[in-house]
Amino acid sequence: MAKRTMITIKAKPKRFNYRIAGLGFRDGHVLVHRATHEAFWSFPGGRAEIGETSAETLKREMVEELGVEVTVGPLLWVVENFFHYEKRDWHELGFYYRMEIPQHFPFHPTDIVHRLADGGNDLEFKWVEATTASLTALDIPPYFIAEQIETLPETTRHLVWFDGELDDK
Repeated sequence: MAKRTMITIKAKPKRFNYRIAGLGFRDGHVLVHRATHEAFWSFPGGRAEIGETSAETLKREMVEELGVEVTVGPLLWVVENFFHYEKRDWHELGFYYRMEIPQHFPFHPTDIVHRLADGGNDLEFKWVEATTASLTALDIPPYFIAEQIETLPETTRHLVWFDGELDDK
């Protein structure tokens, strides 16, 4: 088996990350996850590996994290995301896709539906209403997604995001 190489650059105290995430919807809800030691949530996904496309990354991550094969839909956002986390300044290039999750993956409108030990993190997944109010209350960066969740872009949008602020320049 070939060695896996994630696309990340560690330049202490800064770090670059190439992350792919998916927005999966069911019954007016969107799937989110978090590491149990963190207060915030995020959309499921992970770091790309050298030699794989962003769609391949999303498919691989969902098999690893959810145990299901997803169908990757349109690319919604390409985000240059700059933020501070765990005492580091991060520069993240994020691709956010719409994805279809198989119907046999568990659904419940309020409860945790899936748990997973992933490296040093315990992850939990749940469905949350796909509304601006619900995502804002949940604390799910990057925050512009909460603002746009009810009217997803019809074509791919490129955004630059600085620690919670959209750069409109």
